[in-house]
Amino acid sequence: MPEVFVSRIDDFAEGDRRIVFHGGLEIGVFHWQGTYYAYENQCLHQGGPCCEGVIMHKVEDVLAPDKTWLGQRFSADEAHFVCPWHGYEYDIRTGECVGNRKLRLKSFEVLRRGDDLYVVAS
Repeated sequence: MPEVFVSRIDDFAEGDRRIVFHGGLEIGVFHWQGTYYAYENQCLHQGGPCCEGVIMHKVEDVLAPDKTWLGQRFSADEAHFVCPWHGYEYDIRTGECVGNRKLRLKSFEVLRRGDDLYVVAS
């Protein structure tokens, strides 16, 4: 299976992303909290470039012990990337569609070879 060069490790900052191409395939590669994740850059909704949208922490409701709503906050644990076409959100660690966790983007293996990063385009 072909290995596609993504970036030198030193040039790929924490919280950054790269889009790589292999044939007709586009793959979004994310560097998030010390780990690399790669997904097909095609939204499950209508084929938009989902990996190119904003990256944001999940918004969570804050509830009091009696279950009354106190407001919202950003999650410390979960982050999403948002398709710029229609706002579909995907979990950056799993590729799951946040609105329907049964739906998941195609993922790809990310390899480190010395100081370089590659994705296995299968």
